[in-house]
Amino acid sequence: MSPGQTLLEAQAQRLGRTGIPSLIAEDPERVRDFALRVGPLYANFARQRYDRAALDALFEIAASLDLAGAMRRLLDGDIVNSTEERAALHTALRGNASTSEIARAAREQALAARERMRQMVQGLRAPHVTDIVSVGIGGSDLGPRLMVDALATPGAAALGNARPRVHFISNVDGNAAQRVLAGLDPGRTAAVVISKTFSTQETLLNGSIVRQWLGDDSRLYAVSANAQRVGEFGIPAERTLPMWDWVGGRYSLWSAVGFPIALAIGMDRFDEMLAGAAAMDAHAAAAPLRQNLPVWHALTAVWNRNALHASSQAVLPYDERLKLLPNYLQQLVMESLGKSARLDGSAVDAATVPVWWGGAGTDAQHSFFQALHQGTQMVPADFVGVVQADHAHARNHEALLANLLAQTEALANGEASDDPHHRYPGNRPSSLLLLDALTPHSLGMLVAMYEHSVYLQSVLWGINAFDQFGVELGKQVATRLLPALRGECEADDAVTRELLREFKQQR
Repeated sequence: MSPGQTLLEAQAQRLGRTGIPSLIAEDPERVRDFALRVGPLYANFARQRYDRAALDALFEIAASLDLAGAMRRLLDGDIVNSTEERAALHTALRGNASTSEIARAAREQALAARERMRQMVQGLRAPHVTDIVSVGIGGSDLGPRLMVDALATPGAAALGNARPRVHFISNVDGNAAQRVLAGLDPGRTAAVVISKTFSTQETLLNGSIVRQWLGDDSRLYAVSANAQRVGEFGIPAERTLPMWDWVGGRYSLWSAVGFPIALAIGMDRFDEMLAGAAAMDAHAAAAPLRQNLPVWHALTAVWNRNALHASSQAVLPYDERLKLLPNYLQQLVMESLGKSARLDGSAVDAATVPVWWGGAGTDAQHSFFQALHQGTQMVPADFVGVVQADHAHARNHEALLANLLAQTEALANGEASDDPHHRYPGNRPSSLLLLDALTPHSLGMLVAMYEHSVYLQSVLWGINAFDQFGVELGKQVATRLLPALRGECEADDAVTRELLREFKQQR
């Protein structure tokens, strides 16, 4: 067991079952001291199950592992993705976070690609093009889908706005493409196929469906790092935007992968989103550990996983526009941190990422909150709220914020009762993240904060946040099974052979 893990468990044993209400009563200043503000983003950790001594231990671990130096290495373009011998320079896509030669060169490439993207966005404006279909999966879909859903004006093109509506197809299930295309006019629709390698099975199959449906390749665009395969697919270089090996898929929404975002909200607002992320980069690089929001968030996550042994983590946005945030974070966090081998190949000696899941309040309160309040498992939660409303329904927004505050309070404090069925144990930890308003700038900051927290957690666990070899095995097996599914050969696995026989009987 590592010294850090031993230290965490000693602190957890010291605290025992000390309740969150007791921690606050014994240290009332924590309601302010356990909070940070970075521009339009406010975070409060007062309802986490640690005290100042436990926090001191966490920051001692952070200092011993040189989290500040780790952040600097990321920004400078060092080989932080050691298993693939690559840098991870997504920060260069959005700002000048480093003066290193590698980071500057990446920044120049990013700016050139952004200028080309700006020209393409200008050429795809309503009313000539009312709809855009974005075809991708994973990192080529989840980030753009989140940002478009959160920031685009609903029904923009239909309302005469200069921005087209953007639709997404990701699932290889043909129902996904059929449902999206059913309500669109191919004569007024353009499509963009997004794939880093341009070899992803789901994306190429869906791209072929969309290309055939369009009937006009002149409105088909691509974003990829593989220009040769894009050309073979039939999309010329002048309608192709680049990607690079130094940007991982789940960190790529800031690149040309964000083309659908720019189409939906415009380049000026896309630039604002990048500026918000760059502001968080600057904060993560310069703020001392104890005033550093990504550091504090990462340490809290490791505390809940390794000291309190939480096996899952909820993310609960109290804004309908952020309802896709849990989906996005599932990939960002679990694909990055779902590792059991350390950088040197040895086994990790502590649990790594919990299962991330969630849903939007207040809908989620009528779904799974029963288990959060009275279930046998303690589930830490990130609550995300927006203070200012962008609609005229003031009473609805008041009710939404009241529910947000009430849930964090009720989970922490609980309620005693002689009737066990009406007893709420409380002592359920949560963090509260508040945006002053939902803007491209503030949302860019929030997403970048999560990115940096994930990277810092990987440093604390000694794992690689930037590879994803676990994604590949199932894909490889599926490719091998296609001939067996078509009846061209037998499957090797006995259970699979029986299932294929069942398929054949029912088809």
